Amino acid sequence: MSRGNREAATGILKGSMRDNYTEHGVDEYYKKVGASYRNPHFPGVKNCLFLWLNRWWRMRQPHIEDKKFLVFDMACGCGEATVAVLEWWKAGRDAHKARRREDDDDSDSDRRARPNSHAKARIPPRIAPDMPVPCILAADPYTAQAFHTRTSLYCHPLSFKDIAEGKLPEIASKPIGAPKSNNSSQTPSPESSLRGHSPPKVDTPIIEMVICSFALHLIEKPSELFALLWELSTKARWLVILAPHKRPEIKDGWGWCKWDVESWSECRMTDPVGELLEDRVHCRVYRSLNT
Repeated sequence: MSRGNREAATGILKGSMRDNYTEHGVDEYYKKVGASYRNPHFPGVKNCLFLWLNRWWRMRQPHIEDKKFLVFDMACGCGEATVAVLEWWKAGRDAHKARRREDDDDSDSDRRARPNSHAKARIPPRIAPDMPVPCILAADPYTAQAFHTRTSLYCHPLSFKDIAEGKLPEIASKPIGAPKSNNSSQTPSPESSLRGHSPPKVDTPIIEMVICSFALHLIEKPSELFALLWELSTKARWLVILAPHKRPEIKDGWGWCKWDVESWSECRMTDPVGELLEDRVHCRVYRSLNT
């Protein structure tokens, strides 16, 4: 029932989040600390998202060149997921800019320390200037100020209930000075054969991924969780859940299938394969059956 339970960090009244929730209640707790909330699990969140984004980019790149890269940071907190996405994109752009210099300086490249295989898996790919720029949608009913302070982006005060009822942030933000993407012809997606999959409406922008970090398990009623996830499944392609455990349980028939990140294929909801674990942060990915 917590966003994290490490000892005291900025914006956390007590070391145990469980104690905070017991004493204040979830809603009242975040009202008290919303302006200064910080998630102490950011290193794990960042590493998980870098691994996911690297895999997603490798598998989806040919199919996103002509699309807007919309990311919805739902229950965004202080923006740890948004920061990770933007740092990943910037690192990829920087790697692309440095490619020619690195290729010309073979001797320096030989002397440079080689990362181990696990660290190498977290290194972002080279992202060309004509590739889509992440446009961030963010919502949290309590931490808008903390999010804006950390990211300089706008956060909409929408709750899970608001989103389940069809509301979404109206403003998408992207890095200042980001280049425009070029259009290219569409090609079939490797996920288009999923059961229940149908092509998105042309006039409706599809959110590429919804990221929910250390928050989705706060929804206690299965009926409320179903309503939220079904609504999201009609508007987004991917759902990325980050948590210190494997909750909440997502069931068949809720608009999503569980995705094996390693094999890039659908797997059973109860199957642990293809999940990511970094610094005690669990990352599970789901593919919409409705977009």
